[in-house]
Amino acid sequence: MIVQRVEKHLIKQNNPYYPMFCDFTHKSKNLYNHANFLVRDEFIRNNRWLRYGEINKILKADLEFDDYRQMPTAQSAQQILRLLEKDWKSFFKAIRDWSKNKDKYLGRPKLPKYKAKDGKHILILTSQNARLKDNRLVFPKAFCGFTIQPQFIKHDNFISFQQVRFIPNYRSFTVELVYNIEVPDDALSDNGRYLSVDIGLDNLATIVNNAGLKPVVINGKGLKSINKYYNKKISYYQEIAKRMNGRDYTNRMNHLTMKRNHKIDDYMHKAGKYLIDYALVNHFNTIVIGNNKEWKQKSAMSKIVNQSFVGIPHRRFIEMVQYKAQNAGLNVILTEESYTSGTSFLDNEDPVEADYNKTRRIHRGLFVSNNGIKINADVNGAYQIMKKVFPNAYADGIEGAALHPVRVSVA
Repeated sequence: MIVQRVEKHLIKQNNPYYPMFCDFTHKSKNLYNHANFLVRDEFIRNNRWLRYGEINKILKADLEFDDYRQMPTAQSAQQILRLLEKDWKSFFKAIRDWSKNKDKYLGRPKLPKYKAKDGKHILILTSQNARLKDNRLVFPKAFCGFTIQPQFIKHDNFISFQQVRFIPNYRSFTVELVYNIEVPDDALSDNGRYLSVDIGLDNLATIVNNAGLKPVVINGKGLKSINKYYNKKISYYQEIAKRMNGRDYTNRMNHLTMKRNHKIDDYMHKAGKYLIDYALVNHFNTIVIGNNKEWKQKSAMSKIVNQSFVGIPHRRFIEMVQYKAQNAGLNVILTEESYTSGTSFLDNEDPVEADYNKTRRIHRGLFVSNNGIKINADVNGAYQIMKKVFPNAYADGIEGAALHPVRVSVA
């Protein structure tokens, strides 16, 4: 099976090609706004949607405004128009849903907006323009000799290069190289050995199993520390910037934000790799992860704890586990985790409302069964998450289940 993956590179302000990409992405913004004006105007006046093929012909033949021809290649201009088409499709989809479910929305969905006048917009080149040559990615003449050394060509399962995206940030550009790799067509069969993962804050991931191995906790305190330092320094610099020159964002704040994001992304990658390696070494073919879509929107923790919880990108961790598992042929099952924290695994309770009694969680890290046996609260939750998907995972009894985990750090 062939799947897409993305490799990222960073172009900083001191890169000699930085001004060129500022110019290209500004022209991309101009084309997007010009096309959006024509589509909006036709829709408002005549209630008609100008589709990609029609708007492409109009702008290509426009002699008064040359936004289309200002783009580095015709294909890059067409990619911007396809993005606009996608935005309008999303708008019409939202309108249809709004007409049936108005209670889900704060108001009627609005037409796709214009980009900021002095802003930038994404630039996309397909494999027709950017080509692999001598293990380097070579660009058209308009790019003045710019090349990239991709790493994906070193992968044994690399198939083909697809496209490159230049995404403008504050005083930098992220270059995303999209490529195809081959992964196993079929995931490994169910061998009756399961891992279950409870995601949290101090314990980023609590991993339990039904094979009698000791539970493992991936330490999340390092992520909390990164977030705490970041929030403290950003608040300090915001106050100074606002008081001294009325600015909301500065170069120093941008540097701090990028550094924080890279650190967290790196930790998530390492944590995901640890989980997949652990599953492979111990022959667990299936991983169950507890996940609630709106758990952060409905978070009722204290202000300080809630700030850390919302700031940790748990969804990013899940996505990394999913794609790494796909590469290895493992199965990943996401399940909602309601009632798992207040029902007792040791008492063989089902994770349902009827058995829910959170008073047995005597403090944040410890759960007590009806018989007075103490178990790590996150371990109990992880076992109950497993039971939601595989009720018979411990059909032979829970005597072999370990109650307290070992903590590991992946940094």
